[in-house]
This record gives sequence, C-alpha cells and structure tokens, in this order.
Amino acid sequence: MTTRPATVGQLRESGYRVRTVKQEVATNAAARLRAGLPLVDGLVGFGETVLPALETALLAGHDVILLGERGQAKSRILRSLVALLDEAVPVIAGSEVNDHPFQPFSAAGRSRLAERGDETPIEWLAPEQRFAEKLATPDISVSDLIGDVDPIKVAEGRHLGDEETIHFGMIPRHNRGIVAINELPDLAERIQVALLNVMEERDVQVRGYSLRLPLDLLVVATANPEDYTNRGRIITPLKDRFGAEVRTHYPVELSDEVAVMRQEARLPQGPDLPPVHVPAFMAEVLAAFTRGLRSAPEVNHRSGVSVRFSIANFETLAASAVRRALRTGESPAVPRPADLAQVLTAGLGKVEFETFEEGREAEVLERLVRRAVQEVFRRRTAGVDLAGLVALFDGGATVETGDLVAGSDLLGQLGEIPGLGRLLSALEVEEESPAVAAAAVEFALEGLHLQRRIDRDDMGAGGARFGRR
Repeated sequence: MTTRPATVGQLRESGYRVRTVKQEVATNAAARLRAGLPLVDGLVGFGETVLPALETALLAGHDVILLGERGQAKSRILRSLVALLDEAVPVIAGSEVNDHPFQPFSAAGRSRLAERGDETPIEWLAPEQRFAEKLATPDISVSDLIGDVDPIKVAEGRHLGDEETIHFGMIPRHNRGIVAINELPDLAERIQVALLNVMEERDVQVRGYSLRLPLDLLVVATANPEDYTNRGRIITPLKDRFGAEVRTHYPVELSDEVAVMRQEARLPQGPDLPPVHVPAFMAEVLAAFTRGLRSAPEVNHRSGVSVRFSIANFETLAASAVRRALRTGESPAVPRPADLAQVLTAGLGKVEFETFEEGREAEVLERLVRRAVQEVFRRRTAGVDLAGLVALFDGGATVETGDLVAGSDLLGQLGEIPGLGRLLSALEVEEESPAVAAAAVEFALEGLHLQRRIDRDDMGAGGARFGRR
C-alpha cells in the first residue's frame, strides 16, 4: 500500500486480510520457492539436507527446533526468518502486545476499540520489530518471558485481579511475530514448563491470576543434541509442542568448508595494507585440518569442532601473510605453509581434547595439520612429475624459509625450478607473482618432505630448512 490506513475503519475499508504469522511466513516462503530463491541466504552445503526440512516445516506452519552442534549456522537460520515476514503489519496504536486491530485480546486493546470504534488509531510494525531473540540462561525467570504483576500499577490503586496490573514479558510483547530461543536446554525446566501453555493452550497464570493469551506466534529454538550436552535437557512435553525438528550438520564436502571460510572470513584490509590472496590449496589445507579434528579420537566430540574454528584459522593465516608483507614489502600478501605455525598457536585453546590427552594438545594439532598438508598435496599433485625439484636437493641445494621470509628470497635460493609451470597448474594458481609462486613451491617442499623425498629441519620461530634426504 502506498498510503497505509491510519485507523481501524480505514484498514477495514482497504480490504486488509487477517493472516496468522505462520500463514504469513508460509505464504512468503512459498513465493521465494516459486521464484527459485533460497529460503535462507548464505547457507553452504545445506541444499539437500537442512533446507528441504526447514522449507517443509514452515510451509506446514510448524514451530521449529533446530538441533545441531555448535557452529552449524543455527542462529543464522533463526535470524534469517525475519525476511519471511511481511513488510509491515497493523497493530492498535500503543498496544503493549501488538493487538490486531480487528481482534484485540489485551484489556487495554479491547477497551480502546470499544471506546473509539473505527476511529481507533493504528500503527505499522516493520519485520525487525516483530522478531525477538533470547539466549537461554539459567537465571531467566517466568516474568522475563511471560510477565508478572507490576507493583507500580497495584500501588496506583488497581486490584491484583485486574488484568491491567500485568507487566507483559518478552513473548507477549512480540505477539504477531517470531520468538527465537537460543540454546533451549539451558532454560531451567520450571521455565520450560511455563512455555507449555503459551505454545499450545495459549493461557498462563501470573501470581495465581489466570490470564488468557491467544498469542499469534512462530516459535523457533536451537539446541545441541542431548547426547552432546550435560548442561540441561528439553522436557518431553515441550518437545512435543514443536511441530518439526530440523537437524543441522557440519559441511559434508571439503569444498563446502572452503566456501564457508571464504564467505564468512573478514580479512585484513585497508588503504595501508597489501591486498590478500589466499591460494585454493592453502584454504583446502585448513578445511582438511578441521575435518581431521572432527574425526580425531583425541578430540572431545561432545563439544564438536565449529565452523567458526575454520573461519578464525582462515583469518589468522591471512593476517600472518599480511604481517610478512608489511615486514618485507611484498605484494600481494599470500599465505604459505610457514604461516600454519601461527594458526596452531592461535587455535590451541579453541579445541576441547579428551582428558587423557592433557599436555599433548600442541602435538596432536601439529600432527593433524601435517596430515592435512599431505592429504591436499597428494590429491593436488597426483600425476605431476616433481623429480626435477627433488633433483635440485639431491644436488646439494638447500632452502631456508619462515613466516618472515619474502617470497622472492625463497625463490632466489632455488634459481630456475624445473617443472614449476606444471606445479602451478596442478595447484590452480592463476595469479603470477613471486609471493604466489613461493607459496606453491613451499607447499611442494612440505609435501615432498612428508613423502620422505627431501629432508626438513625445524629452525624455531616458524622457520625451516629443506635439504637432501
């Protein structure tokens, strides 16, 4: 509508249709699907699993609980549902609980409509005003979510039995909208009980006063699988109130993990900073490292290894390359295997290990990152003849590298490199610069060492010397 109605009478004359929030979301979801648009923007690797289940649940008009380990985009999905709300909806002006102009349920809303009739003023709410997100914590009370008696209103002379003495909580205040509860099992069980009637019978008791709340809501929540958390549980009757359970997961394909890192990472940038170019093979090493951790017996799998871990590693890798570029003056800043030492240092506290691995955390991470390098090297260079590069070292060549060694200095230690073109092609290196070529060569040297074709000596502080085996 170009000019929105300002009173109940004008709204009625405009032919405005009454729809519940779930009908509204289902209609808008159907429009996106019909247009070939994704229901949730920015999700990677969920097209054949999570999204179909979510689409079905919303079309069915179900309250939804997203079940999955940490870092599986559950909160992102919750917040994206705002886009499925209408551009604006009318409410009785000044209503605490977003009373529908045609069907108010609060005492104040009914009184206002009875007093002014079709002249009752209305206002329009934007989608953001109709979305509430609450992180469940043990200290949340029933009054926070539902409401409580307002002592100030009682002191003004109202009786305790008067409905207008109630101060409404977050859920009634977002009537005709979406209420999202993050980490639902962390909510105390007695508080979960208070949600039962809100989601089903639509009435609650506040201080012994029975209050009818025919709320129009879409309730969505997140939780970790019960097998993976000791913090709490969702009581069975509340589980039964959710019409659909959607299981999330970590990226299944290596390429999906890489895509998430590139999409979500915030790389160092600014007028005084060099541009950053992260080669595909280095991103794949980080993705393989994360996947290795998720299956490693030394890691506590009840905690999981979040995608945020991969994203943080990607940012650290890039920042280490920028640090080298600032020290050496090279451009662009290109991460190399030498930068993985910074990744291990920064990520050590982000992974929870089994108790019997105490004291061996750094050793486990180093072993798994070497395995990731070997995995990517073997796959990327299959069929590529690197005998010429090995022959240089057999002839007595040595290369010293580190996180502060410029790419041109690294290449200068080798001179002409046999088979460099084939190596760059196998690693899908498109941008030609000393920094990029040095990253490819150092990656090849690490891979050849792991295949025991050349030797490698640690020099401390992220440095290494490659030589004849």
